[in-house]
Parts: sequence; C-alpha cells; structure tokens
Amino acid sequence: MDLLAYLFSPQSAAHTVFVMMIVAAAGLAIGNIKLFGVNLGIAGVLFSGILFGHFGFEADHDTLEFLRDFGLILFVYSIGTQVGPGFFSAFRREGIKLNLLAAAVVLGGIAVTIAIAKLAGYDIPTAVGMYSGAVTNTPSLAAAQQTLAAIKPEAVNSVSVGYALAYPGAIMGIILTMLLLRAVFRRQAEADMSAPDEHKAGSEIANLSVRVENRNLDGLKIKDIPAIDEIGVVVSRICHDGALAVAHDDTVIRAGDTLLAVGRAEAVRKFMLVVGSKSDLDLKQMPSRIIHSRVIVTHREVIGKTLDEVNLEAQYDVAATRVARADVEFLVSDSYVLQFADNLVLVGEEGAVAKAAAFLGNSVKDLNHPQLIPAFIGIAAGVFLGSIPIAIPGLSAPVKLGLAGGPLIMAIVLSYIQHIGPLNWYLPPAGNLMLRELGIVLFLACVGLKAGGTFVETLLHGGGLYIMLFAFLITVLPIIAVGFFAKARLGVNYLSLCGALAGSMTDPPALAFANSMAPSSRSAMAYATVYPLVMILRVISAQVLVLYFMG
Repeated sequence: MDLLAYLFSPQSAAHTVFVMMIVAAAGLAIGNIKLFGVNLGIAGVLFSGILFGHFGFEADHDTLEFLRDFGLILFVYSIGTQVGPGFFSAFRREGIKLNLLAAAVVLGGIAVTIAIAKLAGYDIPTAVGMYSGAVTNTPSLAAAQQTLAAIKPEAVNSVSVGYALAYPGAIMGIILTMLLLRAVFRRQAEADMSAPDEHKAGSEIANLSVRVENRNLDGLKIKDIPAIDEIGVVVSRICHDGALAVAHDDTVIRAGDTLLAVGRAEAVRKFMLVVGSKSDLDLKQMPSRIIHSRVIVTHREVIGKTLDEVNLEAQYDVAATRVARADVEFLVSDSYVLQFADNLVLVGEEGAVAKAAAFLGNSVKDLNHPQLIPAFIGIAAGVFLGSIPIAIPGLSAPVKLGLAGGPLIMAIVLSYIQHIGPLNWYLPPAGNLMLRELGIVLFLACVGLKAGGTFVETLLHGGGLYIMLFAFLITVLPIIAVGFFAKARLGVNYLSLCGALAGSMTDPPALAFANSMAPSSRSAMAYATVYPLVMILRVISAQVLVLYFMG
C-alpha cells in the first residue's frame, strides 16, 4: 500500500486504473476455478473486489462511481443488441409458455423476498440485494443501487453486501433444483434427454425432390400451386425433360417435372401430398452447374429493401430460398426485407451466384467492423430513455428505467429495427462480447471494492449466514414451484424447462450445467427465449421494490 501511495496519488486516475485492473485480473482467475464442475464465472470479479476492499485497497470515489456506471451501460447495451433481433420472435409458439413460466418465477421471487423482509425484519436495501443475488442478476443490483442513491445513499453498500452473500448459494440452488426435478420425474426426464433434437442446426429446414403427379397442376406457375404460401415451402430447382434449372415464382410446371421443395419437414410433407410423390431423382445430387451458396448482406444500398425490390431473379437468374438471422433460420419470400448481416442462401449457376453475392456485399471485413456512430447514438438514446420518469399508481415517486433499463430497452428496439437510413445497429459477435465482458468486469470490480469494507463484518457478526440461508429460499422456492407445475401439469420438455429456469435466473453457470446433461440445444434455446423478458422484469422489479417500500 505504501508503494502504491508513493507511485500514485490516491485520487489520481492512474491509481484507480491500476487497482481496478489488478482486481479484474484476479477476479477473472478466481471465476475460472471449478468446484464440483461449477465455477463462479464473471462473478469472481465481485468477490475479488470485496477481498481487495477488505484489505484496504481503495480508489477515488468519484472515479469508481463513473467506472461503475459506464461499465453498466456497456454491459446492458451489448446484451440488448445481442437479444434484440430475436426478442419478439421469442413470444411465438412455445416461447409464450416458457416466458409465462419465467415471469411466474420472477413474481414468485418478489413475493418470497417481501415475505422474508417482513418476517425476518431485514431492511429493504439488504432484502433487495438478497433478491438480486438470489437470482444472479447484476443489472437488477445496479437498478436498485441507482434508485437507492436518490433516496438513501448511505444504504447503497447494503445492497452490494446482500448480493454478494446470496450469489454463491443461488448458483447451487438452481442446479440442485434441476437435479431434484430429474430425480422426481426420472422416467420423463430420461425420455426427454434421449429424444431427437428438433432444434439442431440445419434440422428445421429440410429439402425434398418431389415429382409432379397432380394433373391439375399441369401448366400452372409455381406461385399458383394451391396453398403453397400457407404451407410454407419454397421451390428452388426444377427438372424438366432431364434439364435442371433454377425455379422462380413464374416458372411453369408440367406433369412429370421434379421440383426441389425447401421448408420445414412437416411443410415439405404437406407440399408433397398436394403435388405428387417423392421422386427417385435427387435434384441436389444431380450433376449440373447450379449450386447453392450462403451470401452475407453487407452492401448499404440493399439494406432495408425487399427481395422483390432488389430483383435478384431478373438481374442474375438466382433464387433466394432462406436466410439465417441471429442464429435463427427461416424461409424468405419476395416481401422479405434485407438487413445487415443476413445470411442468405442463393441458388443459381456459379457465375450468377458470384455476381449476386457481389451485389449484396458478402464482405467479411464489413461484417466484422462495427459501426461506432450508431453505437454512440444508441447509448445516448438509452441514457435519455432511462432518465424519463414514469408514474406508476401506488408509488410515491415515478419510476425511471435508469442506466440499467434505458440502454437495455433502447438496444433491443434498435437492434430489432437494425437499420435507419445510413445507421446500422448491428454489432459483430466478437465486438459485442468484448463490450459485454468489459462492461460487467468494470461494474463488478467497482461494486466489490465499495462493499469490501463491510462484507466480512456482516458475514461474521451481522447475520450473514442467515442472509445466505434466506437468499437460498428466494432462489429455490419459486423455481421448484414453477418447475414442478411445468413438468407435472404442462409436460414441458425437461431440457427446455432447465434452460427456462436458468434463463429466469439469467444464470450462465446453470445453463452450462443444463447443457452438460445431454447433447441437445433445447436448453440453450429456452434460455435465449426467456432471457430478454426476464432481464427487463428483473431490472424494473428491483426498482419497484425500493420505491414501494422506501419511496
């Protein structure tokens, strides 16, 4: 400590940066240590900060405040840009059920927190910290601290201590609940884990060569095949009299032709029943100059236009059959609007596909180079949104989304829209990950340093063990109740349920444990489905708890 004081002024930026970097590096190392196959992950930075803070490592207060808030903004904004493109699609089909279950977990956690605070006599700052730690949600911790700072600044550290005491037990609580559900519903769980994975990459989109045997279709154009749009199939190739060609909407079909149908397996089967039967001739294996290739949309001139407007068919004699966006693959029609980083599948002759690819961009360099102007504008708009007061009946003061909620929601909206004029809110995965990890490390390091002075005292002499026990109840009671209901009454797939429960706690270590139980993507998809909604609910609920009981 004397050496640091000799080298740096305690109030200097150099001193603060030096301490922060040491805390961050040590915390990331701690987070990589595995016990019984589970590690703390990024939360190791929080405990590293607490440890350094306990032993007297200090940093300038104002600088810590800035770094904490700035790190939070980077963290939540990058989360928003990650989940935004698939946010609204998460509420389709199975997503509605999973999101309702996750919302029930959130409400259950709030109810248990309020009951414990009243029955055990904990003050609201500590109780909200227990709540945030019990659900392993760092943005809700930040939202509670921001709200408290305007009401009772001296209580802010109590939230951090409650969070740190609750966090380790929360990780184990979620995993133990998964194991309990597996033991109680052993037969169903084993069947679910051994079932084929309908969500594996590439398995959702199938293709089939279909022979035209329905005489009523003779002479019709492909777009006039009955219910082709409702069935959800795209025809990419046609073989007539032994000649293979690219299929377009206006292509005329004849009895005896073979069509290559692309779509989901059930849709392709329905299409075959309308058209004819499975052909012995596999058009994908038939020797020809026609290929299919994936092309990335990066050219600014085509972004925001529909496939009909760019007119690939007329210009290059190629057909676009499907697209991958935000790790989700689906079929496209002429009305599909192109967005930056769309991964289109084009079918046509090799030279024509190459020309179409050049027209669409297909530049990996552009894809991996983030546009900073939209990022700065998005963050500024998020901070502005977070500062708008929102009146809620029953609360004495208006609620603000704050630095945790405003940038998150703005990033979700902008990344879903993706494109306004020349501005594009796409962030390359590597850039997004870097921003997210940098942001959360800065935030947790600051929180840990500020809480380190009181953590050990609270743990040993301030009822810390009771806080850990009660926080454990906040973790397990809601997910046990929802988990048993979802499996016993709704019959939710066990792996999907584990992913949804991990997502309801926004807990990556729990997701990693769920993924390790079976070679399936169901858990990860369920986690991603509920994650955006849960993140917003956790942020708002922490603020509401503070304002309702202390506002």
